[in-house]
Amino acid sequence: MSALVAGTAAPAPTAARRPRGGLWRAILHNRKAMLGAVLLLLFVLLAAFPHLFVPWLHGDPRAIGDLPLEHPSGKHWLGTTGLGQDVYAQLVYSTRESLIIAVVVGLGATFLSVIIGVSAAYLGGYADDALSMLTDVFLVLPTFPLIIVLATYAGKGNLTVIVVVLILTGWSYGARQMRAQALSLRNRDFLESARVRGERQSYIIVVEMLPTMTSLIVANFLGAALYAVLTAAGLQFLGLGDPNSLSWGTMLYWAQNQGALVNGLPAWALSPGLAVALLGVSFALLNYAFDEISNPALRPVRRRRARSH
Repeated sequence: MSALVAGTAAPAPTAARRPRGGLWRAILHNRKAMLGAVLLLLFVLLAAFPHLFVPWLHGDPRAIGDLPLEHPSGKHWLGTTGLGQDVYAQLVYSTRESLIIAVVVGLGATFLSVIIGVSAAYLGGYADDALSMLTDVFLVLPTFPLIIVLATYAGKGNLTVIVVVLILTGWSYGARQMRAQALSLRNRDFLESARVRGERQSYIIVVEMLPTMTSLIVANFLGAALYAVLTAAGLQFLGLGDPNSLSWGTMLYWAQNQGALVNGLPAWALSPGLAVALLGVSFALLNYAFDEISNPALRPVRRRRARSH
């Protein structure tokens, strides 16, 4: 009897460990996701320790130099700006603001998506109708023109206003996904048992429902972060950000205004655009790992293909 009990109880720890290791296994067994993780780690290191990547710079990377519009050389790897500032140093130090925008907007938009989408699905009735109508209104709004208007007249270059505007305009698509997923879970047995036990609605949503939607929530965060990076860079390139800040969008703005391409300095104009693209690619590639977690059918298909080759 003890052996039988031990035999039935043994698989439990493995099942408990599976959610914790599933993410890392999905990333390690997916080359695209692994590449995305490596790229994101590189950007995190650049944002956290920029001085390690520009060891010869002592002081402010925005400091005016005496060699304006210099072509790339051993001293200035990507050349200098019209004010003699080192382009490579600005590129490295601009990573922090761009990454902060991505993370803050991603978290804020995901939070609103989860709150509105899951609440609409679980509560149903008039609450679902009202929240779904609100989501539909934001879905059909012309987002980028609205962002330009709000960023121009509300903040005039204030980074906080840009972040808030991006959050308010970036949650609706994720909320629609969250609602659809929550609707498929609303009548599951484990939620019905929680209702029978007399659990509060907030407890059922937070403790019982949300953990089953982890992969979708993380994928929504990555999508919102990608949206934030591209949109913020576009706003700053149009001159709607703080021109004195250090970000890739602001670098693009000054490269355009000071004629980087006309003066034969393509590295000044292309490097921040490439950085924006690579950060966006890192977020997009990581979605492959979470697609694998949320859809287990992808895993055996991939393994069979690997064996066939």
